Amino acid sequence: MFKKQYESHETVSIIFEGKNLDVEIGQTVASALLVGGNMVFRSSVVSGQPRGPYCMMGVCFECLIEIDGIPNQRACMIPVREAMKIKRQQKTKSE
Repeated sequence: MFKKQYESHETVSIIFEGKNLDVEIGQTVASALLVGGNMVFRSSVVSGQPRGPYCMMGVCFECLIEIDGIPNQRACMIPVREAMKIKRQQKTKSE
């Protein structure tokens, strides 16, 4: 489903949901996670349904994720960097 446009041999290590992933430098967080098979980034505040990237250009806000303890980060707009700690964003209606 997802295809790389170029190959980079340089990698960084990121931590997604407690697991180390080696990903190519130059990718966004969203593309790195999608290439690794991670399709769900958050749950809907309204229905609790799983959500993931849609537009990949920062418009739809479906790819919101927690990065280094900061919630509501658009994964499609942020390049990966060494030792990023990334978590799925779990929100409830009371937040």
